[in-house]
Amino acid sequence: MISLGNGTASRESEKFLSELIKELPRPVYYVIVSEAGASVYSASELASKEFPELDVSYRGAVSIARRLQDPLAELVKIDPKALGVGQYQHDVNQKRLSERLSGAVEDCVNSVGVDLNTASPSLLRYVSGISATVAENIIKYREEKGLFRSRKELLKVPKLGPKSFEQCAGFLRIPESDNVLDNTAVHPESYPIAVKIMELYPLSELKNMNFSDGEIRQLAKQLEVGFPTLKDILAELKKPGRDPREELPPPIFRSDVLEIKDLKPGMILYGTVRNITSFGVFIDIGVHQDGLAHISELSDSFVRSPFDVVNIGDTVKVRVLSVEPERDRISLSLKGV
Repeated sequence: MISLGNGTASRESEKFLSELIKELPRPVYYVIVSEAGASVYSASELASKEFPELDVSYRGAVSIARRLQDPLAELVKIDPKALGVGQYQHDVNQKRLSERLSGAVEDCVNSVGVDLNTASPSLLRYVSGISATVAENIIKYREEKGLFRSRKELLKVPKLGPKSFEQCAGFLRIPESDNVLDNTAVHPESYPIAVKIMELYPLSELKNMNFSDGEIRQLAKQLEVGFPTLKDILAELKKPGRDPREELPPPIFRSDVLEIKDLKPGMILYGTVRNITSFGVFIDIGVHQDGLAHISELSDSFVRSPFDVVNIGDTVKVRVLSVEPERDRISLSLKGV
């Protein structure tokens, strides 16, 4: 599997790869990943600590490869400001900007969860209740004692007391644990309830069961637990070890559309939303120029704001309405596709 950055000369590299892959005797695939901040990381102090023997350009290549393996773990190593969050970021209050960006990163880390046996210190320090010192201690403990086998083992880590354990345990995952609950977002405090649920419904059956709110309320009364807590536990038990990113559509580009002259009206393509304005949405469809889907072309029903329909980074299916190569203009539509 080849991880290809979406930066300068990405389309030319893609053309080269697609031609090369046809000639190879074994199946090889490539995926285009965001290259945002890779150069910042490769020249950082953290990168020189991780790869002291590698040249800056090779560190950048490693970062791009890791974005395919575990995007979250790699992107947390980069200052959020370097990830392309808008051209006017220097005009706003820097303290507030840093707080909001760090908060967004923390939300991502804590909702996705962190694999305790593979996480780097950069990733661990974003987990609630884990300081930079404790993150280093976790890595040190892992190197000395081997893989963590249960969440309880965390209490043996120096400077990680019961209070910190209470805060961080639910966000840490241990796929190697004998207890299936250690690989879910269920907090150790709720294990007794989760065990009772598994006694009533085997895990193999739970995965295919859909509970109505009424049934959950009835079960909550029976188990003497709150409705929201029980709803969350059931969702986790249905998909232990689930990564919410699995639900995201994969990035898709056509290898036969590399330049604006390759486009024809009526073509159906996949693209990535790059920018959103009040009048429409700019979409990268794999050529050097982003196409514009006007607000009137975003939906069959009335659209008050483009933000109601799409978000930056979304993969969308579009139809080419018109192409003007001499003016570098591409008109797109999301209607009826």
